[in-house]
Amino acid sequence: MPIIYKRDIISELKNCGYSTYKLRQDKLFAERTLQKIRNGEIVNADNLALLCKLLKCQPGDLLEYVPDEVPAEKE
Repeated sequence: MPIIYKRDIISELKNCGYSTYKLRQDKLFAERTLQKIRNGEIVNADNLALLCKLLKCQPGDLLEYVPDEVPAEKE
């Protein structure tokens, strides 16, 4: 996938005082969303906005575009 997380989001949340237990308990994120984050899958825009709010950052601070490698043309 060409878009990846720049940081370990779960660790960043823990550093801000949000354990995965607290995130589920306070119904901020569902278990499936947390699992997607753990697996490096990009979450939807609403969840991304909430991540930015909790971490006090911009989406560009969390995500990065990594282009797919283009195969070299045969000479």
